[in-house]
Amino acid sequence: MMKIIRAKLHGIRVTNADLNYHGSITLDPEQCEMAGIYPMEFVDIWNKNSAARISTYVIFGEPGSRCCVLNGAAARTCQKGDELIIAASADISGPEKLYDIKPRILTFLPDNHVDQVLYYDVFQSEKRPYDFRIVDADKHTIESCHTWPNVDITKLRSDLAAKGWSEAEIDSFIASHFSL
Repeated sequence: MMKIIRAKLHGIRVTNADLNYHGSITLDPEQCEMAGIYPMEFVDIWNKNSAARISTYVIFGEPGSRCCVLNGAAARTCQKGDELIIAASADISGPEKLYDIKPRILTFLPDNHVDQVLYYDVFQSEKRPYDFRIVDADKHTIESCHTWPNVDITKLRSDLAAKGWSEAEIDSFIASHFSL
């Protein structure tokens, strides 16, 4: 078995901490739904300000509230305004399953509005069987790819077509991101 990232809230800020509540992290259900994080699911939490790392379970707060409240003992690991990374994971049977997983990543503005919706994509390149890129899910653009010169354009075209992109969208995307 191999543990991988399945969903991530990157840069969400703590809105409150409640030491007297009985554990967990309270999150906006609308944001969790966008990322694919479920109530009662265990998540890893990394505090970018203090470097604290904890694991706890998710409970849903008020929809649309953009809340991020650490409860119980977890409240001792943060302060209001701290920037967190919250990651949900999954177990897969082996690396060949990486091609099928597209973890959704939300990035946040300082007021906890969603800034970007991204996904991670593992693909086979000419150089290696397991390569990696970050794709903007809304704009259909590659945010970063450490092997730009090695991208298989034919496979990329095929992958985008399989996702429902039109030929015009694919041509525009290729033209704006790759020098051919």
